Amino acid sequence: MPEALPDLFHADGVLFDLDGVLTPTAEVHMRAWKAVFDDVFARWGITAPYTDADYYDYVDGKKRYDGVASLMRSRNVELSWGDVDDDPTAETVCGIGNRKNAAFAASLRAQGIAPYPGSLALVESLHAVGIPLGVVSSSKNAEEVLGAAGLRSFFRIVVDGVVAERDGLASKPAADMFAAGAAALGVDPARAVAVEDATSGAASAAAAGFATVVGVDRGAGADALRAAGATVVVDDLDVFLPASRNDIPETA
Repeated sequence: MPEALPDLFHADGVLFDLDGVLTPTAEVHMRAWKAVFDDVFARWGITAPYTDADYYDYVDGKKRYDGVASLMRSRNVELSWGDVDDDPTAETVCGIGNRKNAAFAASLRAQGIAPYPGSLALVESLHAVGIPLGVVSSSKNAEEVLGAAGLRSFFRIVVDGVVAERDGLASKPAADMFAAGAAALGVDPARAVAVEDATSGAASAAAAGFATVVGVDRGAGADALRAAGATVVVDDLDVFLPASRNDIPETA
């Protein structure tokens, strides 16, 4: 029997992760992380290769530097944290994180980005009827990505890696970022919806008290998303669109 879907058009608000939910930037992040970690592993003589599984287990959904530290710790390497202004060549957590960000930014500016069609259609439909929308992303590039994808105007608030650093918010899977997103949007998590593609993000939303956590399976795996806290898992957000425009409520 198909999984019952929540009605997003009667939620008090919807908070979306960005990379892998609204835009396929997760793929750009994955390529940038692999290039950087392949180089780092070679420099450190780490023989166990970096894999896509490492991305989902240690990096996906986390703030950039936390992802570096988590991944290197998985290889029994403890790096000096360094400073956020570290040069990308520095062999510190921040240096490696900055190296990855430079690779990501270069790719984004060279190739651009377009939203997932199903995600764009849902966001447009929710926005049209006045559902409050926000973005909760660990990325410090969220504003740039939203602008490049033509999505920024749909969202009332953005809680991203820049905000997290400024306000001292703990990285996903801690509840901090989704709790801050709900507060900024002015909604009760128990009456709002969180949408995530990362297990760390699903866990963050569940910990923040979201009764409805939509998992979008872009590679993390449906079972892993459910185990992390997703209450429903889908392959694409177009499944939440009404069968016809006439089925969309006129007001939120």
